[in-house]
Amino acid sequence: MTAQTRSIAARSRPHTARKASLLLTGLTLILASCGSPAVTPPTPQPQTREQDKRTFTAVTPAFEAHLGATVSQGLYDGLQGKAGYAIEVPAKWNGQLIMYTHGYAGMGDKLNVQPPPLRDYWLSLGYAWAASSYSSNYYDVQSGVEDTNALALKFPELTGQTKPTKYLIMGVSMGGHVAGAAVEKETLNTAKNKVTYAAAMPVCGVMDEEYEFQWLGDYTLAAAQMAGYGAQSYPQTDFQKLLPDIKAALFTDTSGPLWQVNSAQGAKLRDLARQLTGGERPVFDLGFSAAGLQNAVLSTGGSDGTLNGILAKNFYGNVGVTYRWTTSDTPTIAEKAFNDAILRVTADVDANPARANALRWLPRVNGEINVPVLTMHTLGDFYVPFKHEQLYNAAVAANGKSGLLVQRAIRAPGHCDFAGPELVEGFNELVKWEAGGAKPAGDDVTTPSVIADPNYGCKFTRETRAGVAPCPVEAPTSN
Repeated sequence: MTAQTRSIAARSRPHTARKASLLLTGLTLILASCGSPAVTPPTPQPQTREQDKRTFTAVTPAFEAHLGATVSQGLYDGLQGKAGYAIEVPAKWNGQLIMYTHGYAGMGDKLNVQPPPLRDYWLSLGYAWAASSYSSNYYDVQSGVEDTNALALKFPELTGQTKPTKYLIMGVSMGGHVAGAAVEKETLNTAKNKVTYAAAMPVCGVMDEEYEFQWLGDYTLAAAQMAGYGAQSYPQTDFQKLLPDIKAALFTDTSGPLWQVNSAQGAKLRDLARQLTGGERPVFDLGFSAAGLQNAVLSTGGSDGTLNGILAKNFYGNVGVTYRWTTSDTPTIAEKAFNDAILRVTADVDANPARANALRWLPRVNGEINVPVLTMHTLGDFYVPFKHEQLYNAAVAANGKSGLLVQRAIRAPGHCDFAGPELVEGFNELVKWEAGGAKPAGDDVTTPSVIADPNYGCKFTRETRAGVAPCPVEAPTSN
């Protein structure tokens, strides 16, 4: 077994190998065969979830039209209640509509529409765009997909325009999950609101819904264990109370923007995280040290495995996971001891069940696509790690659809830390490809030696970020 904790090949679909996530209550402690404690969550009956009990208030948008375009905005009926919407149509509309899907908006009750980062650029090219607030907050990708599709279908009614000749979709972060799921075969078969998109552009996206919550659960459990405050039960309800001590055991002063490990244990945690998130690559260390990203990930520690009520059962499990911080062929004595000691959790097998005539509560990204998809991911992203791209690549390949996928790595440390020219270039090449042009170039996201090259990501990075080594300047060719 290599240092990769979960092999890329393990992400074959349908999902059977990897259970994932964060949140659950009242678990029974048992002993794993390897000698470490393990917990098996109870099976609540009936399967109801907290998200269905929540109410939200949609905020009516107040966008001003740009570039001589016309804005339509207001409220409409979404999956869980009213959602806000904004639609902008340029004076010289090309007939095509881009649906923009926003990222995670927290757990508040107010629902807001977020404008797309390429708003003015799209309008200048003649594209109309539309965006929904979704009818709920939390990590509710089901609402994201259904409400976005419903808005696309209501475009003629809400604008007085003709039906679009083509639908495209772009999303960021959780919205990348929405955009990725929107073009999946399972979504097209089971969604209440069905839209056939011509192409998709998920950026910094959750491209493997199980892995994201596996990662958050694994890192927070491992951090506590490495610091000497390992969980004895799940969820670790005192994690946030212990967090100052956990930080102090692993990092120097954590009050600044960049944290540095202060011990051998901290260095081990950093290297363990490297393996969990995609292996050796440029910019990882800078992303790992970023206070904002570390705080975002550590803030999930101590949660149960229901994704804050998006699911009814526990989605997280780490039975069978081997945590490594070295890259030798076999675990070291210290790694074996760590794996024997860390708490083991068993996921509920049907935490995210298929549902009759409806999307799963957490829609799947299976790699079953039939339209062009172009993804982009920053190399240092510690919140939605680069490994998402590796797993998505394997899933698409397993379905024989690699010819429809282009992936690009960007040398930036932050989550969704893209420069405008990088997004513009990706969008332009995606739509030319979809319209019949050549398939654009992309990056190899799966070969470890390629990814570990210090210059990896230079091909499509258009701005040098602070703290990131600049790409070499190509010497001009002589005539």
